[in-house]
This record gives sequence, structure tokens and C-alpha cells, in this order.
Amino acid sequence: MRKSSLIAAAAATFAHVTHGLSLPKGRHEPRVLGLETQRRAPRNPVHRDKLRKRDTLEVGLDNEETLYFINGTVGTPPTSVRLHIDTGSSDLWVNTPASEFCTSASNPCAYAGTYSANSSSTYQYIASNFNISYVDGSGASGDYVSDTVTIGGQTIGRLQFGVGYSSTNGQGILGIGYPLNEVQVGRAGLQPYNNLPAQLVADGVIQSMAYSIWLNDLDANTGNILFGGVDTEKYIPPLMSLPVESASGVYAELMVTLTRLQLGEQIIGSPDLAIAVLLDTGSSLTYLPDPLVSDIYAAVGAVFDSDANAAYVPCSLARNASAPSLTFTFSEPSITVEMNELILDLVTASGRRPTFDNGSPACLFGIGPAGAGTYVLGDTFLRSAYVVYDLENNEIAFAPSSFNSSATRIAEIGRGRDAIPGATRVSNPVKATEGLRGRNAKKSTAVAGPGSGGMGIMIACVAFVVAVAGVVF
Repeated sequence: MRKSSLIAAAAATFAHVTHGLSLPKGRHEPRVLGLETQRRAPRNPVHRDKLRKRDTLEVGLDNEETLYFINGTVGTPPTSVRLHIDTGSSDLWVNTPASEFCTSASNPCAYAGTYSANSSSTYQYIASNFNISYVDGSGASGDYVSDTVTIGGQTIGRLQFGVGYSSTNGQGILGIGYPLNEVQVGRAGLQPYNNLPAQLVADGVIQSMAYSIWLNDLDANTGNILFGGVDTEKYIPPLMSLPVESASGVYAELMVTLTRLQLGEQIIGSPDLAIAVLLDTGSSLTYLPDPLVSDIYAAVGAVFDSDANAAYVPCSLARNASAPSLTFTFSEPSITVEMNELILDLVTASGRRPTFDNGSPACLFGIGPAGAGTYVLGDTFLRSAYVVYDLENNEIAFAPSSFNSSATRIAEIGRGRDAIPGATRVSNPVKATEGLRGRNAKKSTAVAGPGSGGMGIMIACVAFVVAVAGVVF
């Protein structure tokens, strides 16, 4: 996950509850577990970004419009948990019901579930060095343990994960990045352990430490992740693969090189970019270099607030058929994000929407300034792409998403250098010259607000008081 300081903002988003569906496991067909989803009303995409860190198994994704969850169980007897899936970190961790945070009056951990180690007959203690921290001082700490974990109907008999005896997050995180990015490696200097993707390989559930993610569009209530497989009906060919960027030869984060950014016919920044960007399902928004973001804001008329580190646009922009799209190019493959995928609805605690001075409804814009932190392509980008993460071969493959595809044709990701089925490797990919910095080293740095014609934001509600971009909710 991308780390940063807390921003107070309010939003209307979607969540889902998942249900398992097992498909046949023939000798020549991939082993697949499918999940159905349904929606519920949640809250706040920007706030979540500010509390964040850093054979085939198919798992359906809960879509909170800007957050993606899977359901699972931990322990014996099994306890249900909802886990925020995160390619930007590498540890699975869950809350304990006895923590001060979870026992507070608002009962913040109830909807996502908790885990009580002493209530599980299969629990094993490992160490007390689990400690994830965030730039704003929030985080989680406690024990590393191992126990039985079931995800998508697939049971892992013994999986290591963290237990948050102290935390400030209402739901657990399922980090599925490189094991080298695990907390016990970075903080305690220990060797990496088998996180979920690695353990699925060790248990023979999948052939290779690789997975594909299809988030679907902003209005969809379905999406999936395929551990060890690719669904060729969920993208528009060709599928093209790029090398993951390394830091001094070490692969710890899932970063590729962005080489061009274009808004409609306008080139944003240099026509020959070479910046490393983290492909992070755990980030609700996309965070780019400040000068690029400032140019985008000016072009779309976004109003930026440096205190909130967020920008706002008229909601009507999402319905404007002539609004320009934002195209991201990576040496050769390009992903185009339509404007309506970049605009997120906002609702106050009383159910009202913020408005500009002229009375038009204001919505959150899905691009933010990275400041001194990591450049991140979050969910506002990833919904428009089908992405295959091959951690074994240090490659990531892209193709435009086939939104709302009901067809499915799954191929296993095998072993060896050409493991991703149907993927074409990009020849002479550009190597990043910017952005390969410390892991998720985000601090609250803001760009100057772009010109907005003096159009300040006003909220037509005062029951819920939060200062955001000169806004009172």
C-alpha cells in the first residue's frame, strides 16, 4: 500500500460480500475457484489511502468502488474476515477483537471480522516482531503467527500472518507482493517467509508465483484475481509484458516504467518520460509527479486543496462525452482511462453532496500529487487494465480491460521464462531514470493548486464538519 498522512474526506463507494463457487478440476483444465459478489454502501477512498502501508485459484473481489476485498477465514474453528487485497505490500494481517481500537464505541472492526489466536486450536506463535507503521503514526503491531487460512474455498494448512493487537485499521490487509517486502525483512532484518502467493506454490495449488487481476469498471460489482492463471476473455489483446524495475538489482516492489502520459491530444510533461510507478491495488487513487499532476488539473479544471492533498471537479465532467481520456504508455503497451473512471462521487455524513460556489455538485478527482513519495498507479488506473503480475520472472503484463465481460477462458501460468500464456514480451523496454526511491516513502507534500477561475468549493451541509479544500461537510 501507499503510505501517507491522514486526509479527512468523505465519499460514497461500494463493497461486496463474496460467496464461493467451485469449478471442476479436470486433469487438463486449470483448478479454479470462482466467487460471486454483491454490493453494500461503504465510505471514503482518500481516507483509506492515507491509512495504508505499503493450477489456478480464482478469488472474487469485493468492490468498494475504490477498495477491493476478498473474504476468507482464519483459524479453527474458522473465523470469517474481509481482507483488503494489496499488491503494494506483502504481509497478511488481521485484527484481534481485544485490541483497544476494535473495542472502541464505534466497533470499527465488526464489518471486516477479527481473529482470536487463543480461540483457535491450530494457532502457532512465531514471534512478536510484527510492526507495520504509517507516516501519519498509524499502523498495526503485534505477533507473527501461523494458522489455517481459507481463501476462495482453498485451505492453506499453515500460513504465516500478523495479528494486530494494536492497530488503527478496521479491516485486515492481504499483501501479495514480493516476499522481500515483508515487514520482518525490512524491520527485523530476517529472511522472508512464504506469503500467500509463495505458499500456494509450495502447496502445489498453483505452478508459479504469479497472478492476474481484473477489477472491472467503476460501476461493476464483480471482479476477480486469478492466482496462477490468466483469463483471456477479460482483456482486449495484445497482452504485452514488461520487466519489473529493480533497485540495485533487488526486486522488492511491483514497479514498471511509465514512458508517456497523454490527456486527449495533449502530451503531459515530457514526451519521453521514464518514471518508475508502483502498480498498487491498495491505493484508491493514482499518484504522479507533482508537475504532471498540476498540468492535468489545469487541463480538466480541477480545484486542488493542499491541506487535503486532493482535487475536485464538477461531477458533470463524468457524463461529458467530449471529455478527454488519459492514456498511459509503457514503452509499447498503452492503457487508456476514460474520464468517467477518474471521477468519484462524494457524499457527506448526512447524505448530501458537496457543491461548488455556482451550485454544481463536486466530485473527487482520481489523480493526486505524489510529492516526495512513490509514484503509484492505483485503482483509478488499474480498473482500466488487465494486469498479470509474474513475481517469479520479474515481469508484469498489460492489456486494456474488457469491461463487464461475462465470458471466461482460463489458462494456467506455467513455469519458465515464457510462463504467461499469450503474452508478448516488449522489445527494448525503457528503463526508469526517476522514481526508484525508498519503499513508499510518502510525506505530505502538495503541488500548488492549479488555476480554477476563482471557483471555490462550498458544501451545502454543515452537520459533518471537516476541512477539505476549503470545504465544510
